[in-house]
Amino acid sequence: MFTINPKEVSTRVFYNYLVGAIAPRPIAFASTVDKEGNPNLAPFSFFNVFSANPPIVVFSPSRTGKDAKSKHTYENILEVAEVVINMVNYDMVHQTSLAGIEYPKGVNEFTKAGFTPIQSEMVKPFRVKESPAQMECKVINVIELGKEAGSGNLVICEVVLFHLNEDVLDSHHHIDPHKIDLVARLGGNWYSRTNEKALFEVTKPLLKTGIGIDQIPEYIRNSNVLTGNNLGQLGNVEKLPTPTEVAEFMESGGIDEASEIYGERLPDLDNHIHHIAKALLDNGKVEEAWMVLLSEGK
Repeated sequence: MFTINPKEVSTRVFYNYLVGAIAPRPIAFASTVDKEGNPNLAPFSFFNVFSANPPIVVFSPSRTGKDAKSKHTYENILEVAEVVINMVNYDMVHQTSLAGIEYPKGVNEFTKAGFTPIQSEMVKPFRVKESPAQMECKVINVIELGKEAGSGNLVICEVVLFHLNEDVLDSHHHIDPHKIDLVARLGGNWYSRTNEKALFEVTKPLLKTGIGIDQIPEYIRNSNVLTGNNLGQLGNVEKLPTPTEVAEFMESGGIDEASEIYGERLPDLDNHIHHIAKALLDNGKVEEAWMVLLSEGK
């Protein structure tokens, strides 16, 4: 295990470890104005949502790592305690990166990066028309974490109005992750994208109580085929199939069907049944996987 003590390395070195490990991070594309009404636009990946009632988002325009200068976004918020948080999707990521350049104060990043400002309804800063989701916010608190290079400034915001491009909604007016196509920051020059290849579902154990991995039979729990993720899937069921259910599954030809679909070229492998179950689990078929695994003792 490689261990780093933050007090024994430079801020820049430790920053790189932090942003490389704590990722992907959503991007707050923050629109602010100064007391004269001059607009500013800048992206920040030290950002997330922290409450739904009241709706609170927090982002941090940290001091620069070179000379500890405060960001124009931070200075503007101290003058006008309002901000619009615009979410960033793939179609606008390169323009967003361009807006992140440290231009001199007074430079309009809307113009520099080619974005379209549109008037907000409840706050002074402009919204970014190209953004798929725009949150008008009142700043309710600012917490300065230090004055050294890299020190953060927590800007705690209450969302007072939320705008969504209808193109990213499904038929039930829910946000479709495939349509919104958000991007997030990693370390260095790397980003990630919520496109189809990157998206997968994990059933939330909120409405039911899973049996837990400790209740999985030992011969399954100690499998040299099933992964920790597979065991997590198996442990998230509320109850094991009954012997009667397993017998009915076998009599219906379920085992043969699973073997035909997922077990081709596997019969000579050790723990053939476990390989079939793993393939089922990798395709989200948890109930069928349990039936296959429990049939092993029949």
